[in-house]
Amino acid sequence: MAIKAVAFDVFGTLVRIERPARPFRKLVRLLHAAGRPRQGDDGQRAMSHALDLRQTADLLGGKVSEEDLRALEAELRDELQSITLFEDAAPALNALKQNGLKVALCSNLAAPYGPPVLELLPFAPAFCAWSYEAGAVKPQPAIYHYLCEGLGCRPEEVLMVGDTLDADMTGPREFGMRGYHLDRRAEAARDEGSLRSLGEVLALIRQP
Repeated sequence: MAIKAVAFDVFGTLVRIERPARPFRKLVRLLHAAGRPRQGDDGQRAMSHALDLRQTADLLGGKVSEEDLRALEAELRDELQSITLFEDAAPALNALKQNGLKVALCSNLAAPYGPPVLELLPFAPAFCAWSYEAGAVKPQPAIYHYLCEGLGCRPEEVLMVGDTLDADMTGPREFGMRGYHLDRRAEAARDEGSLRSLGEVLALIRQP
């Protein structure tokens, strides 16, 4: 069946953070230092709810000082302002759109990171499967279902590209989509599921 839509992971795929501070990770460490035990699903919970830093602190429980929260919020603002597009992102997105394909995003991230990404893209995606709106994180099948439903496509009509093997290649393939792993640092593609540039995506779709 022909591909009708291409979904991209965001961070590490379309965009990068030039000044990473990781304030949400620091929040978890501060909560732990204040006596709250770390939980294995802390990251998943933070990314599957539409919450800011303060709301995430409330969700996870524990106490963080106002001073620490303000410092984290300042770091978050600086981090968001440092998001930039990879050089191959806009040309690849434009080429796909010009060839009649739907372009979507499918990404695990905390709620504050979504809007700044959209401001950098050359056009608005057909659909955004943010983990905090889907209520699920990759590679959970629920987020791929959310993506396909939002696009109005069957899984086999959607191609997924991202820089994480489980989330962007293996998980999508198990769900029935075509998943590809992006590794810009590779000297050569390791196998048929690997890409070295977003510029290779359109060629994949044109293959018979």
